[in-house]
Amino acid sequence: MRTAARVRWWQGPLIGFDLETTGTEPAESRIVTAALVETVGGVPVRTTRWLLDPGVPIPEQARAIHGISDEQARTRGRPAGAAVEEIAAALCERLAQGTPVVAFNAPFDLSLLDAELRRHGRVGLAGRLAGRLVAPVLDALVIDRAVDRYRKGSRGLQRVCEVYGVELLDAHDAASDALAAVRVAVALGERYPAQVGELTLAALHEQQVHWYREWAEGLQAWLRKGKDPQAVVDARWPIR
Repeated sequence: MRTAARVRWWQGPLIGFDLETTGTEPAESRIVTAALVETVGGVPVRTTRWLLDPGVPIPEQARAIHGISDEQARTRGRPAGAAVEEIAAALCERLAQGTPVVAFNAPFDLSLLDAELRRHGRVGLAGRLAGRLVAPVLDALVIDRAVDRYRKGSRGLQRVCEVYGVELLDAHDAASDALAAVRVAVALGERYPAQVGELTLAALHEQQVHWYREWAEGLQAWLRKGKDPQAVVDARWPIR
């Protein structure tokens, strides 16, 4: 009797997650747009988008990236407190079901969402998961950096999409970036079966903890040798 082929994680359901924000510091920045893109094998089946009124002015530098003005956010955006509650509830529902959440640079997006929850007096991500780890998370940036560590050039999403043949139609749109992150993760699973694609989700999550710590410690050592002798690079992943 023929045994059914095992479905790898990259062939099944994956949830892409991305935020566009007012800045680059997770503890201080505010969410402007967010998206969850539900996929199967990299094919989108449902997309949920949010536009928020962050309650603070959107800096010109951020507006130039994602295209959302203060007027758009104020007149069309949801109140931030209610919206971050919805985003967190949707994200944690998927995590509790065991569906992997895929991001590109997860410590930024997850830490920023967690900070927004605390800012608005809401329960944080770990609290919503009854103290469990915020897992399973797949970080396309962390995986790419680990499996092709000596590749030169940018590690930004647009360049990484080019490397793996992933089309990114509208960069810095949260839904487009979330879907692109999923498709990069799928490509990584296909291209690197032994290191990535054949692992269980639990094993791959733990491997990313190690990979990120190794990268952070290396960056910190490099910075301390030259630019900043007191540099500290936070090695926590996927959330700080």
